[in-house]
Amino acid sequence: MLACFAIRQTDTVQPNASATAVPNGFGPADLRSAYQLSTSGSAAMTVAIVDAFDDPNAEADLATYRSTFGLPACTTANGCFRKVNQNGQTSPLPATDPGWAGEISLDLDMVSAICPNCHILLLEANRPTVTNLGTAVNTAVNLGAKFVSNSYGGPENGLENSDDTSYYNHPGVVITASSGDSGFGVSYPASGKGVTAVGGTSLTRDTSARGWSETVWNGAGSGCSASVAKPAFQAGLTTGCARRAEADVAAIADPQTGVAV
Repeated sequence: MLACFAIRQTDTVQPNASATAVPNGFGPADLRSAYQLSTSGSAAMTVAIVDAFDDPNAEADLATYRSTFGLPACTTANGCFRKVNQNGQTSPLPATDPGWAGEISLDLDMVSAICPNCHILLLEANRPTVTNLGTAVNTAVNLGAKFVSNSYGGPENGLENSDDTSYYNHPGVVITASSGDSGFGVSYPASGKGVTAVGGTSLTRDTSARGWSETVWNGAGSGCSASVAKPAFQAGLTTGCARRAEADVAAIADPQTGVAV
């Protein structure tokens, strides 16, 4: 079984907060400033989010986040949002799970923050296994997604190269996966040869020209794959790994300097 990678900080809850209060943490404007991103993104692009189990409140929670931060509506009705099962069908959807629902909300909010005009395709796998989640990845690509986010993972088991071929090898499509949130150690599918492994950082404001300071978060996963060969893009780099090293890129993930959800 694979695990979702989302950490919720519970010691910053605002007592007696009103229904319209902005939650603690960095919002869309902060993130676009920190990473020097455009304010909108392209409405022609579809970003797919792959998770396990059903979040029955996904669209409603997405609407709350977007209205709170002044982002344009993204709904089933206006064609911006679509939720399907791992085979691309609107029903039947899998069973619900509160833990994975939290991951789904985080993923939907972050796509909204970074690319407010992008279409969002949410795929809910039946179970948190490589077979089910990988099937959802294939479906996402078949439905036209050019970016597929995977915020889950698990230890390598020696089947990585076979699973890469079956599920995570999509030239021309950006497949990302979280490197994990338990510190040093490799996570799959982040260690896959066709996957961009995304690590985590701690992000704070400062007085530099950028306006932000960023350091490695000690909870971010990293390490050397035991089975996946070193990819061409790591050739010549000093990684300390005989095979594939992760992570490849990184962004804010530390819950102590975290994002608003």
